[in-house]
Amino acid sequence: MRILLLSHAYNSLTQRLDAELRALGHSVSVELDIADAVTEEAVALFRPDVLIAPYLRRAIPEAVWSRLPCLVVHPGIVGDRGPSALDWAITLQEQSWGVTVLQAESEMDAGPVWATQEFPLRAAAKASIYRNEVTQAASVAVLQALQALSQGHAPTPLAQWAGARGQLRPLMRQDDRRIDWAVDTTATVLRKLRAADSFPGVADTLFGAPCHLFDACEEGATVDTNAPPGTVLARRETALLRRTVDGAVWIGHVKRAGSIKLPATLAFEAESAALPGLPLEGWWRAAHATWQDIAYEEDGAVGTLHFAFYNGAMSTRQCQRLQAALAWAKQRPTRVLVLAGGPDFWSNGIHLNVIEAASLGEGSAADASWDNINAMNDLTLELIQTPGQLTVAALGGNAGAGGCFLARAADQVWVRSGVMLNPHYKNMGNLYGSEYWTYLLPQRVGLDKAQAIMRNREPLTAQASVALGLYDACLGTERTAFAQEVQARAQAWAQASDWADQLQHKNVQRAQDEATKPLAAYREEELAHMRRNFYGFDPSYHVARHHFVHKSLASWTPRHLARHRELQPHRA
Repeated sequence: MRILLLSHAYNSLTQRLDAELRALGHSVSVELDIADAVTEEAVALFRPDVLIAPYLRRAIPEAVWSRLPCLVVHPGIVGDRGPSALDWAITLQEQSWGVTVLQAESEMDAGPVWATQEFPLRAAAKASIYRNEVTQAASVAVLQALQALSQGHAPTPLAQWAGARGQLRPLMRQDDRRIDWAVDTTATVLRKLRAADSFPGVADTLFGAPCHLFDACEEGATVDTNAPPGTVLARRETALLRRTVDGAVWIGHVKRAGSIKLPATLAFEAESAALPGLPLEGWWRAAHATWQDIAYEEDGAVGTLHFAFYNGAMSTRQCQRLQAALAWAKQRPTRVLVLAGGPDFWSNGIHLNVIEAASLGEGSAADASWDNINAMNDLTLELIQTPGQLTVAALGGNAGAGGCFLARAADQVWVRSGVMLNPHYKNMGNLYGSEYWTYLLPQRVGLDKAQAIMRNREPLTAQASVALGLYDACLGTERTAFAQEVQARAQAWAQASDWADQLQHKNVQRAQDEATKPLAAYREEELAHMRRNFYGFDPSYHVARHHFVHKSLASWTPRHLARHRELQPHRA
């Protein structure tokens, strides 16, 4: 089929549908929802059999949906209507939720139903549920809808859908989200913050300044009960601890009025510095619920290093701390070391928001970028040079840019089915990239494939990454089962009779590679390009970073996505 994806942004769900539908042999093109006239032009150019809308913030023009089957992916159960579906589901503590594929009509979310998929609703942030359960359910439901459409079936009118329990709900506003610190329990505060993450956040104040709060985590230890609820009690790395009526929560990120979303201690840098620190001792996972962005666990001969950085972004300091944790973990008496990343993201490379913050003050975004990429390189080098253990990067969450090549620095890379990967840099203002990719990538896939991956700038599914030879194994879809399978495989590897032979072979190969061309030479060559990206006359990277961080609306669809806008004449 010829399928046009119309989306507000090329988000994780749109990427997954694009990649999976093309893998099934469909002809797919993407148009960002910029204006009705642009959508109508895209339809005229591509002449699709069907239009799929994975993520929209406004209605499809009648000139399109009245002439072409238009399938809208709604993140709600059958009958649910309105723009805040997940927000209300989390707030109202629904036990299960779902995704419904509707046919577009004049009334929003009220068209006949093509397919639906439900799932248990975790106690988690909205963005996490969207990237995982919603995306997985949408992938299944869209394929069901396309099969029904191709077989000539008709969708079921909403009024005829048996057992529909959804209802029309309005846009959730800040009055619906507001936290009353004098009344709301920790559980209520967490629920309100989770329902607003990662957009729009909860409007509040910190240190007397208006801001929006994001990225919440419960503190399980007893806190100062003499402090009034709402009081900011302490800091830990990037997060702030705030008192509730029955405990406390950590706030990881905030967006001050007129600024960008930043780690909380950076957004309120001076105020945070005056607070008492509440550090954790060492890298071991804490015994109680708390905010911990780096945590180590050990089971026999297998050590696991978790690093849950918000949205997968890794600042200079986060890279340095993770490098220190990795260096420490390498000294543990284990045979296999697993780098597990976080539940939603493994790593997306350098921290563009923190870099942008430097440009908003008296600092230099170019200097901040340079420091960050060098810290990423130091971390990657620490992983490459692990002579005493076999290493695994276990990608249970999405990865992009430098994070993809940091993962490839491990001896094995195991990816959860459903994870989306973007192993390239050029979309961020034609960045060249570093993290030793010129050493790590060609040796796995060959020079031609390596150049194609970097040039094409397309997302990869977990299955595609293994088929290309980029990564080594694609494991199960379900998150808990993936973690269990990673542990089982790592334990088996650690107990393998030829473990010592594999380790010796790895170290011999590393020595041979170093003699042929030192890692320092790869790094120097990559950084020569990056220096031009950061300090050169072409401002493309800085412009692209600014638009990305400030969430600028797209004014056109990149040509590598809008395949219908290629210069070649259209052929039916």
